[in-house]
Amino acid sequence: MYQALYRKWRPRDFDGVVGQDHITLTLKNEVASGKFSHAYLFTGSRGTGKTSCSKIIAKAVNCLHPSGGNPCNECEVCRGIDDGSVLDVAEIDAASNNGVDNIRQLREEAYFMPSVAKYRVYILDECHMLSPGAVNALLKILEEPPEHVIFILATTEIHKVLPTILSRCQRFDFKRIKSRVIADRLLYICGQEGLSLSDDAALLIARLADGGMRDALSLLDLCASYSGEISAETVTEAAGLAGQDYLFAIADAAIAGKPAEALAQIHALSENSVDFSRLCEQLVNHYRNLMVVSTVKDPEDLVQATPEDLERLQTQAKKARLDRVMDAINLLQDAMGRLSRTAFKRTEFEMAVIRLCSSNPVSALEERVARLEQAWKDGAVRAAVPEEQAVPVQKPVRTPRTKHASAAPQPSEPLPETASKQEQQLPEVEPFPNWAEVLEQLQKRNGALYGAMVDSRAFTRGEMMLVDCTSEMFRSLLRTSVAAKESLRDAIFAVTGQKYNLGPYTPGKYAVAEQKQESDPLAGLLKKANELGVPVEVNE
Repeated sequence: MYQALYRKWRPRDFDGVVGQDHITLTLKNEVASGKFSHAYLFTGSRGTGKTSCSKIIAKAVNCLHPSGGNPCNECEVCRGIDDGSVLDVAEIDAASNNGVDNIRQLREEAYFMPSVAKYRVYILDECHMLSPGAVNALLKILEEPPEHVIFILATTEIHKVLPTILSRCQRFDFKRIKSRVIADRLLYICGQEGLSLSDDAALLIARLADGGMRDALSLLDLCASYSGEISAETVTEAAGLAGQDYLFAIADAAIAGKPAEALAQIHALSENSVDFSRLCEQLVNHYRNLMVVSTVKDPEDLVQATPEDLERLQTQAKKARLDRVMDAINLLQDAMGRLSRTAFKRTEFEMAVIRLCSSNPVSALEERVARLEQAWKDGAVRAAVPEEQAVPVQKPVRTPRTKHASAAPQPSEPLPETASKQEQQLPEVEPFPNWAEVLEQLQKRNGALYGAMVDSRAFTRGEMMLVDCTSEMFRSLLRTSVAAKESLRDAIFAVTGQKYNLGPYTPGKYAVAEQKQESDPLAGLLKKANELGVPVEVNE
């Protein structure tokens, strides 16, 4: 009888486990030294080696001739565990045996000595499925098991495992296996099996497996049945990746703002009895791929697609703005929730696609706002403001009255007059002299915000405190963190005893008499010395 590749090539010792060296090395050392734990918890995505390592541990601790922490796989105990004839090693599916009675029966059996092996080993797969009563029944024996019992718990959803279980186990997190590691393993297996597999096909299978070796071997088995020569085209056809053109067509129509074309695609799909819930899910995944392609430089390992489709995604992503792609994902996810509650799925999906088309075309006004926002971030708008304000100020200087300047008592009189007009146009602010003390108080309350504001200064205008700080981290903290804003207000209150409203200071927007403060440096020095209590003698 033919044996599937994932069963035939299941690792038989720790050295055969691929991509989990950080775990297998630790387990080998524990078994070799005899200092293994009484309870293990393995967590990770499917097909990463949790169950395989559980069985390897069961063989290694009971092996009659272990070698460096690995089982020999030749003695009668190892062979018995492999074929399931040794009843001292029990693999229990917690999804179907999750009742309290099942765990009570396990607990009663655990106190009996093993019949063949040295240790009784209980492997509980998908342990997060245990009922609350079953967990309570397991807790006591899991904390203080008999010396001849080892528990190995495995789960794909660690967040559902109770903390009382986590605290009683030695935890190992299985990582997703890298695509290149999976591809090399597939090439080795094909060499042993006499199959022809190209490197591109191996990498494509690895990406489609999403970090799981078992899924990769299952897909390889499928491709081997499809054709003896396994190429990237073979994988595409065998895995059913072809025929995704309608997703690109709907996304193209949405990006271009053409709802008629999108509705035509939906009609064609409806004629083929498409499941609109599934279609919406596929479209969400398509926009997710667009988001990844727009963000990541090398998205091959993050996007499950053929090389041709990946190139099409990159081309399509250049036509769509990233924020619009993310808005589309939110819109489609909301539609998925409504699709599950309505009987008119096609209508609901069509409404979502029409919204998608109407929200994506960017008008000239939106483009202009986007350019202005970017210019403000780059500092270009700050430099442009004084120039715009200077245009009406210079007009009086060019009037014919300049011809009679000799009759005027002072030729420079128009300049002060225009300056006063400009000052009247700009609201006045006063420099805040005690800002250094505010920063000292802020350092005690919020070190991160203080670090971003070391070179800042502040101005006051009534009950408003205007902060001049060019740090992007400062803007981000005040925009996203309520705690950061409150810590700055508290620091200001500690120095002034007054609650100020906070705002940004924009150069060119306010009139500041900074020169008046700096015109007499001696006066400023005397004031600072007086504040610090330093005696100063002035000789005139």
